[in-house]
Amino acid sequence: MHEEMPFEDLISGAAQDAGGWLGALPVALIATSSEGLVVRWNHGAQELLGYTPPQVLGRHIADLLHPGADRSLGRSLWETTATGRGVMGTVTAWHRSGHPLELEIWACPVPDRRHGASAVLVFAADAHAARRIRGSSAVWDGLFARSPVGIAVLDTQLRFLQVNPALEAMNGLTESAHVGRRLAEILPEVNADEMEESMRQVLDTGEPVLDRRRTGRTPADPEHDHVWSCSYVRVEDPGGRPIGIIASLLDVTRQQRDQTEVEAGRRRLALLSEASSRIGGSLDLERTAQELADLAVPHLASAVTVDVLDSLASGNEPGPGLAGGVALRRLGKAPLTGSPVTQILAPLGRTLTFPAAAPYTQALSARQPFLIAHLDERVVATAGRHTPKPAQLLETGVYSFMMIPLVARDVVLGVATFYRARPGGASFGSDDVTLAAELAARAAIGIDNARLYHHEHETAVVLQRSMLPQHVTPPPGIEIAHRYLAASDVNEVGGDWYDVLPLTGGRAGLLIGDVMGHGIAAAAVMGRLSATVRALARLDMSPTALLHQLEATLADLAEPMLATFLYVVCDPATGHCTVTRAGHPPPAVAEPDGTVYLVQTPPGVPLGVGGITFTTTEITLPPGSLLVLYTDGLIEARSRDIDERLGELTSLLTEHHPSLDHLCDTLIAHLVPASADDDIALLAARIGTTPHLPPGSPLPVSGGP
Repeated sequence: MHEEMPFEDLISGAAQDAGGWLGALPVALIATSSEGLVVRWNHGAQELLGYTPPQVLGRHIADLLHPGADRSLGRSLWETTATGRGVMGTVTAWHRSGHPLELEIWACPVPDRRHGASAVLVFAADAHAARRIRGSSAVWDGLFARSPVGIAVLDTQLRFLQVNPALEAMNGLTESAHVGRRLAEILPEVNADEMEESMRQVLDTGEPVLDRRRTGRTPADPEHDHVWSCSYVRVEDPGGRPIGIIASLLDVTRQQRDQTEVEAGRRRLALLSEASSRIGGSLDLERTAQELADLAVPHLASAVTVDVLDSLASGNEPGPGLAGGVALRRLGKAPLTGSPVTQILAPLGRTLTFPAAAPYTQALSARQPFLIAHLDERVVATAGRHTPKPAQLLETGVYSFMMIPLVARDVVLGVATFYRARPGGASFGSDDVTLAAELAARAAIGIDNARLYHHEHETAVVLQRSMLPQHVTPPPGIEIAHRYLAASDVNEVGGDWYDVLPLTGGRAGLLIGDVMGHGIAAAAVMGRLSATVRALARLDMSPTALLHQLEATLADLAEPMLATFLYVVCDPATGHCTVTRAGHPPPAVAEPDGTVYLVQTPPGVPLGVGGITFTTTEITLPPGSLLVLYTDGLIEARSRDIDERLGELTSLLTEHHPSLDHLCDTLIAHLVPASADDDIALLAARIGTTPHLPPGSPLPVSGGP
């Protein structure tokens, strides 16, 4: 014989049969007799329908239904007592306050062994709330179980309460390994402290945290680093108090890697673009080598050295080969100070000699990058036979380095060495080698251009100086002094020249010219014009005819050239001068009485323009007058007005000068205080003898003692 089941157990079993969602919302519990009279009315029923137990006990349950509602369900509840079946459905009840209330009910018969009849147990809940909870529960269960996103529920102490299968797979740990533990306890190789700080922030403020990155390794893949995008949301009770955290995680390792590669590509392009504008523009060996080192630190390496063949640094050709070793001169180094790595390395200007078996020599011979991605004691031991520096570098933290040959126009010029010593940094890889090779190629072109331009500069200087008059011998009655100052820039060797030519009748031809352009071509054209003038002057040709012949000489050239020219035919006995100008600055005159002026002559146009009639200007100078001829390099200056500069020139001529040489030096020192931007030619002449003064006396210009 079966024992009678206690009423509380009946309720618990019925609730379990009704579904777990009943525990998530207020539920009314009602019991009726077999005749449908209410015999039990709990507190939940009172809260749901508003009636107190005395108001409903003993009444028929059908009285609680809405007057206009279908009562067939109510009748069916008691009809089931004969069959012992349960009933579920929705009915419309009448709330004590006078409004209808839709209820979802579950009713089941409860046998009464003492009376032989069956009572009815009814559970009722707000239908709208029940549907909402059932729906959200189904969505949550589906999301939690099937979502590819890792989901975890944590309490206010940040201990795991529940994790879904996706998070189990991400972390490589079962749910039981998570529950009751904090992130820092189960995954020590991720940035757990940072993540827990974010979760505490969410608990304190209620503001969600989105896309906070977790990085590191988990048991799911202990050999590789991963990146997860984590978001945290606070869970609250109905009173708004925090009761935990819901965390969602998405593995974004691939996206992060792709993004990192894109950003690295952008940085490489930016660095190469900067290299194009910064490296090699100076046409100077030392500066170009240092530009490469400065650009690569810290964007590519912790330290960089740039070494050029010693023969090349000495101004010679690179040399025949590297079979017997190589001598390199250190021309670039970065950073220059504050780096323990560069303190070990040889200083700038030092010449380093390497045998044929040394890595430097091998890298140059092979013309291929030499990479040691991971520097360790085993690797250092091999190089230790040649120098102790590798072992010292290893002690300072250098863990990766590479050597890139500097090759341009199939000529080996030197090598650039890159070191990495940053803590926790990545070793050099293939992308770094490619980038370094691009930078080295640009630097190599710049170094080779500097070599070629230096060679061209030296050739142009030698050519120009060889074509200037070596021994100027003026006719009697004329004293002269002259200066030539080459431009400071290697590109600026030009076609400036001067000369003094003896003419018939004791006269002299004073001339000065400037071929427009620079380099060997300008110097060669200057030489042709100078030789032509000397040949024509011997024919006693008139100044205008001589200028036309010079223009014809320029017309014979394969490439058009222009030149300015000033020609003064002077008779020292009478002081008579004939001045002819072809686009050249006017001559300056300082007379013995202190009068200083620029000779007013038609300026003309440069030789080579063609179709121009040249004119002459006649002047007569008192004995002892100074005549100064010069090229535009003496008076032109950046951001200065030409008339202002000519005023400075004439002002200097009013001062006392002990000699013509002193005058030339003074003009250059005051008008060209820094390195010259253009070639300068200067010719100063004293015409006739100074009255009452023996030769060699100070020049009689105003302002002297």
